[in-house]
Amino acid sequence: MAAGMASRYGSLKQVQSFGPSGETIMDYSIYDAIKVGFKKVVFIIRKEFAEDFKAIFEPKLKGKVEIEYVYQDLASFVEGYSIPEERTKPWGTAHAVLCASSAVQDPFIVINADDFYGRDAFQKAYDFLVNTATDHTFGLVGYNLVNTLSANGSVSRGVCKVDAANNLVEIAERTKIYAEGEKIVYEDGDKKVEVPSDSKVSMNFWCFTPYVFSICKELFDEFLKANLNQPKAEIFVVDVAANFITLPDNVLKVIPTDANWFGVTYKEDAPEVKKEIDSLVSGGEYPSSLW
Repeated sequence: MAAGMASRYGSLKQVQSFGPSGETIMDYSIYDAIKVGFKKVVFIIRKEFAEDFKAIFEPKLKGKVEIEYVYQDLASFVEGYSIPEERTKPWGTAHAVLCASSAVQDPFIVINADDFYGRDAFQKAYDFLVNTATDHTFGLVGYNLVNTLSANGSVSRGVCKVDAANNLVEIAERTKIYAEGEKIVYEDGDKKVEVPSDSKVSMNFWCFTPYVFSICKELFDEFLKANLNQPKAEIFVVDVAANFITLPDNVLKVIPTDANWFGVTYKEDAPEVKKEIDSLVSGGEYPSSLW
């Protein structure tokens, strides 16, 4: 998913270079995905970014993986509604996934373009899709909360509650999480609520079958009816997951990973991301030039 407006970051971070040979974070995700067995990448972007994406990625990826582009447009899947003039923000990540429905016919993963997830996450996701995923069993790669914070501001995380079988029981989107001394807290109105540092959180690394598109469509229709005139309202993949586990016979497995996650929520995160990637390259985990 690369259609977000990057409002907190302030620029088009999805195509910013971080690797020693000009690699974007997406390059590392695609590289890892290919290494573990994925055969196709679908870029969910805004149409005005299409030429930038093609110029950056097609020369690198030609012959290595199948590529397809889909566009998250405000008018997509809103037939019968008049979009308010003040709505400029995309409808959200659940709508982004829905926009990929024409390009995906097999079990698949959904990831953010601006997050570095690590090889272990892709391997476990691939194995899950091959061996476990069904229309009644979806998956989410879960990271330890303490390993997903930014030193430069608060972050939004889907905090998971799981049962003894690693089934997701509940997921709550917390939009202002940060470290405060030895604790990690989120803001709930004027209150601060502590969250255990080893809580499993969603970094938008989902494992689905194409059945998820029908759920996205139904929930997006409901969202439009209730929020059409709210210019900043969004519907998230986490909302789809929360709905999915309420349906009979459905489970969503939280797949733990020890992979190293990092991302660029804020501009100030960029030097640290570059440092992390340089360290992985110097340690031999990635070549100095991926392609």
